[in-house]
Amino acid sequence: MKFTVHDTFTAMADLLERPLEERPALLTAMLALMRASIPVPGDSVDLHHMGSGFRVDREDERYLPAVRDLIDRDVKGRIERALADAADRLSGFDGPDHLNVMFVLGDPDDDYLMDAAGGYYGMGSYGDWLYVIAWPREDVIDRIAHCAVHEFHHNVRFRNVEWNPETVTVGEHVVAEGLAEAFVREMAGPEAMGPWTTRPLADEVFARIEADLDLAGMQNTPAYVLGDSAMSRFGQEPRGISDMAGYPAGLRLVEAHLEATGMSATECTALPAEEILKAWRARSR
Repeated sequence: MKFTVHDTFTAMADLLERPLEERPALLTAMLALMRASIPVPGDSVDLHHMGSGFRVDREDERYLPAVRDLIDRDVKGRIERALADAADRLSGFDGPDHLNVMFVLGDPDDDYLMDAAGGYYGMGSYGDWLYVIAWPREDVIDRIAHCAVHEFHHNVRFRNVEWNPETVTVGEHVVAEGLAEAFVREMAGPEAMGPWTTRPLADEVFARIEADLDLAGMQNTPAYVLGDSAMSRFGQEPRGISDMAGYPAGLRLVEAHLEATGMSATECTALPAEEILKAWRARSR
């Protein structure tokens, strides 16, 4: 598997040194390669802002030092090395021949990014693209590469396990998140896991997710993974789920399988969710 981690770091530094009125066009050009793979209509700058990206419609003196710090701390190289290690572990599964990776600076004034998402998140299901966005505060910067690994695990998994938007279930979606986090932990230890996974999970919220594990349809599943803040932000129906609760819920379900079988997270990469859920269902009877 080959990776191209695009040098958006230098591109963003250059952009942030240009006059404000030039920045939307420069951002659009930077995002253009990936934009064709994202099946969402709308202006690239508007989608970037809606997705918690740094603003190009106002000055912010924090942005340029943050990008320069990312460059100085070789976050691009860290992502490259982490993905290479992950690819070695996952070499026994079908994977992308060539994966493009894009990092974008987040907006530190975006409450959803900073609070619900813990300062960063990623997307790894856009064909041959992987995307990570972060505001690089100190508790985040060392986890950016691990977030890329989490998303890469999705990219490999769903080349081996079917993801059909019409039939995918809540169980499949939360298991995928839990398994990706278990894989990150297996590679780099528990400190590499996302804050969304290590937060306490209320019993009643887990019970709500568990009750709907068989609910199908991509129009339903994100509510159980991302929680009510995300649903309200994007105009969808909240389901009484706390922010990012699908991650710790998924890890709990995956851990039941790992404990029951002695398998590693790597070995489970291409295992259907129903197989992974058997141990939890048996325990819950």
